[in-house]
Amino acid sequence: MNQPSTEPTMQATTKPTSKSKRAHIISHTHWDREWYLPYEKHHMRLIQLVDSLLDQLDEGADYKSFYLDGQTIIIEDYLQVRPEQKERLEKHIRNGRIVIGPWYILQDAFLTSGEANVRNMQVGHKDAKRYGTPSKIGYFPDTFGLVGQTPQLMQQSGIDNVFFGRGVKPTGFNNTVSDAGYESSFSELMWEGPDGSKVLGVLFANWYSNGNEIPVDEASARKFWETKLVDAEKYASTNELLYMNGCDHQPIQRDLPEAIRMAEQLHPDIEFIHSNFPDYLTALRASAEHELSTVKGELRSQRTDGWGTLVNTASARVYLKQMNRLGQTLLEKVAEPLASYAYLLGHAYPHDQLTYAWKTLMQNHPHDSICGCSVDEVHREMVTRFDKSRHVAEALIEESTSQIATAVDTSIFARYGEHARPVVVFNTTGWERSGVVQMELDAARLYFREGYTLEEMAGQMNAVDLSGRILVDEEGMQIPCTVEDLGLQFGYDLPDDRFRQPYCCRRVSIRFEAENVDALGLKTYALVNSADNVMRGRYTIGGSSISNLIGISDESDTTQVTPSKTTTLLRDERSMENQHLMVMIADNGSFTITDKRTGRTYKDLGVYENVGDIGNEYMFKQPENEVARTTRELQAEIQVLENTSYIASFEVIHHWEIPESADEMLDREQRELIYYPHRKAQRSAKLIPFQIRTVVSLSRSGKGVELETTFNNQAKDHRVRVLFPTDLVSGVHHVDSMFEIATRDNKPALEWQNPSNTQHQQSFVDVSENDAGLIVANLGLNEYEVLQDGRNTIAITLLRAVGELGDWGLFPTPEAQCLGEHSFQMEIIPHDGHGALSGAYIEAYQFQVPWTTAQTEVHPGYLTPSNTPFAWQGDGLAFSSLKVNEDSGDVMLRWYNMTTDSATLKLAASQANPQPYETAYKSNILEEEGERLHSDSIAEASSLSFASKEWIIQAGSCEIVTVGLQR
Repeated sequence: MNQPSTEPTMQATTKPTSKSKRAHIISHTHWDREWYLPYEKHHMRLIQLVDSLLDQLDEGADYKSFYLDGQTIIIEDYLQVRPEQKERLEKHIRNGRIVIGPWYILQDAFLTSGEANVRNMQVGHKDAKRYGTPSKIGYFPDTFGLVGQTPQLMQQSGIDNVFFGRGVKPTGFNNTVSDAGYESSFSELMWEGPDGSKVLGVLFANWYSNGNEIPVDEASARKFWETKLVDAEKYASTNELLYMNGCDHQPIQRDLPEAIRMAEQLHPDIEFIHSNFPDYLTALRASAEHELSTVKGELRSQRTDGWGTLVNTASARVYLKQMNRLGQTLLEKVAEPLASYAYLLGHAYPHDQLTYAWKTLMQNHPHDSICGCSVDEVHREMVTRFDKSRHVAEALIEESTSQIATAVDTSIFARYGEHARPVVVFNTTGWERSGVVQMELDAARLYFREGYTLEEMAGQMNAVDLSGRILVDEEGMQIPCTVEDLGLQFGYDLPDDRFRQPYCCRRVSIRFEAENVDALGLKTYALVNSADNVMRGRYTIGGSSISNLIGISDESDTTQVTPSKTTTLLRDERSMENQHLMVMIADNGSFTITDKRTGRTYKDLGVYENVGDIGNEYMFKQPENEVARTTRELQAEIQVLENTSYIASFEVIHHWEIPESADEMLDREQRELIYYPHRKAQRSAKLIPFQIRTVVSLSRSGKGVELETTFNNQAKDHRVRVLFPTDLVSGVHHVDSMFEIATRDNKPALEWQNPSNTQHQQSFVDVSENDAGLIVANLGLNEYEVLQDGRNTIAITLLRAVGELGDWGLFPTPEAQCLGEHSFQMEIIPHDGHGALSGAYIEAYQFQVPWTTAQTEVHPGYLTPSNTPFAWQGDGLAFSSLKVNEDSGDVMLRWYNMTTDSATLKLAASQANPQPYETAYKSNILEEEGERLHSDSIAEASSLSFASKEWIIQAGSCEIVTVGLQR
């Protein structure tokens, strides 16, 4: 196992040379699988490139090696067309002449989840080992900024270096070490993560093409090297100079050996070598002469003018980000935990199926793909990939829930007779959870095999009496719910041992509040006939998340519980309230939240803003001097949409008008390739209708207010945001990033000239002061801005509609205008100013994860109706994943520390598992076995008392902690 080191060394041994300088020429291609051409058109060019590379390597040893862009998917793509070349390709990989890995794909950093990045590294290593040895190079040549936890992720992968192209501004040597924020004196620097992990960073200060197409003829070569040597020496901290011989989709330079010989002839005092990254790093460390700058945390080009950060790819084609969030969540937060639960019960873990689903999803994660900055054909194919990956996840979820539900003892519901329909509710988050669940179930079925005619089946199903159907829990307590009759429906089973089994059924939709469902656990309910033995009232389970895991009483009779006095959350026709929050809707459709725990009130929430956008898929540009339109002065239509004892909601309708597009000047400026910050286009004078529907909801146990916004966009060249003024005093804010709650300044650096200061987020953004805070959580809305408006308003981008790709030419993208229906979900969560410790961040993380449900039968089982396989405690820790290691069969659990303080993690595994786990060890993101963990006996009073022992792990500041469990 590779434990994070405190600092990578800059000392090593290398072959001595008498020459004053050494030019390391590394051949590569940066392979965007899809971008300004659809995937298959780039694919065909890839086949030509690899064919040429293999021919070149076969011809002799003069052409030393080639770096295959750090991503093993290139091998998959090539062998898909040229399977007969596998042996030839593998020979050169094993000989070290084609260097592969460590990644499966080169992913975007800010728009993909932490677990997706871990799977990327895991799959890349696994695939690379099939052919040879994965390179230990942290390769990010064109990533649009880098997350702060990259050094720790690299160290946990056995990588002590990072090569990257964006995020830090090199200043050049000026006899001082630059530690001014995100500047570096040299192209070499030390990069430190929030946990203290350090890696040697190498910035492509002259880009990853500074050694591209090296001339062979003397005159051209002389001119080339006169410029290139000066450029490299300007930023290099040593006499080891790096030249990247390649670029985007660059064919190999087959005459490179001749070009190197010409360079040696022109500059005999410099050693020119066809090098590779390991040799370059060895030489670099051996020749270290200067103290390097240390850059800490995220690399987001903070010290630039702000026009070239590419940050607005976070809002290009938002529908892709929404599909990606759902796909990631279903795999890492639902399918894998449920498959692990089923594995604990003795079922096979679907390693291959999950890998296939992850690979399909990750093929959408390169920056030109997930960032939404390619031609339309690319993003159409992405939608298909998202669907395919999701379909696999859904199939695996259905299989796992069926396997687990079959093991749950539902015989307690037999007392309700033949009409009892048990349902199992799964909480796949890492914390105890309460919330509103909605599912469909079959109240009655008739299978075609039973011999009825279709008319007879329809008649019997339509005759089923659904009156009096209610929901009960395992204790026999009636749970308030809403039952909707969906009428006659068709369905089918797909048994493992026989032909498909079609049926007709009477289907209902039920909606209710599940309370205190254990972390990574389940709770069982049943839809029954109220004429049977049912206890009236609301039963609230108390205690900790583990206190009810021993089992349930066998007694049929239970003491009567007094029903809740609250039958509605509505206070009046414009307000609603639960024990935590009070919400009031204003005439303009905005709303006010009062946090009853802190007494703080947040006003004017939910105002919509619309401005023009004359930029492109990469960057937003508002027309000069445009005044933003808002719904602040607009009268809204407001009505109560839902009113039950467990949830209340209001519907808010805004009838708005906005410009239909930009004016005609934008088309001319695009055709003339006017750099987008210099464009003068304005918005059209013609207005078109733009209706926004907002549903504002509050559940009985909710600690936040949920929003769903929908509209049909028929306008072009514009941006829609929703505004949440916080009125909190703070110069910084906190934002969910990869395995980190990052702290960012509200104001940009002095060099920043772009009027827009939008930034990336994953699950939420939080503005807080000492005793109050406001979080806006989102589902797939990756762009936000904290406005400098005197109120620290959080602005969330809902939609950005543009008509061109941007970058190096004119590539029209009419589908990036995102015409049509759109839906967006958010949750507004007030808190006490300490999001990581108060549970507010937990609420935001749980908002990401859907409830999972399964209908089952009345049957015996060895799992109690409320159950969980694991329990854990740890203040400030966020649960990240539960899966099974393919090689060892060990169960792997991962957390990360949301705080800069150390934390103690206590973990216990249920002794009710068929084969209890006895040993635990600390691992890393590659799931390598490390030090064994100490275990203690659990006292009866412990909240982990459903197990006989617990393991204790110390988590350092911002540490990513992976634990493996062995039987």
